[in-house]
Amino acid sequence: MFTGIVQGTGCIKSREMRGGDQRLEIDCTSVLDSSALESGASIAVNGVCLTVVDPAGACFHADVSAETLSLTTVGDLEPGSPVNLEPALAMGDTLGGHLMSGHVDGIGKLVSMRQDARARRMRFAAPKSLAPLIAAKGSIAVDGISLTVNAVDGDEFEVAIIPATMERTVMSDYAVGTRVNLEVDMIARYLARLLEARGQGT
Repeated sequence: MFTGIVQGTGCIKSREMRGGDQRLEIDCTSVLDSSALESGASIAVNGVCLTVVDPAGACFHADVSAETLSLTTVGDLEPGSPVNLEPALAMGDTLGGHLMSGHVDGIGKLVSMRQDARARRMRFAAPKSLAPLIAAKGSIAVDGISLTVNAVDGDEFEVAIIPATMERTVMSDYAVGTRVNLEVDMIARYLARLLEARGQGT
């Protein structure tokens, strides 16, 4: 489990194809404590829960399945690409954002952004299947960042990004057209599944 409070950014050091899957090497210098890099630990990389294998100093490897490559933006990452990093929650940790699983629900796209005082307003287009699960004043994760939805318009939603978030995440590199991983609020996801099982749709 994660909270969407990104600790900082690392970068992709190398990418290796392995029979349709990928193995990533991620440099997380000065971002993660060495205890978070134990083999088998979970780390959210741009909101995608990956398992640490072969940790080495300030770097770790992670295997990425074909399904994860097809359903997230991990396949877009090249050596040198910055990534948001968050270690899994430990018992007693502060819940600063909202509970997240690291299981991406779909890929969104940045459609516009503008300054609003010191914040930056960003509008994203979500897959139509996710739109009913996104609510104004609710929570959503964008590339693993816990954000509050300010407004919803059809399959688009808007968030306000404060300077601190811009400084410590990959959002500072966003441009119109950037693809992002989206994870909707966990409660909305399970409520939709319950209604579907009862034959009421979303």
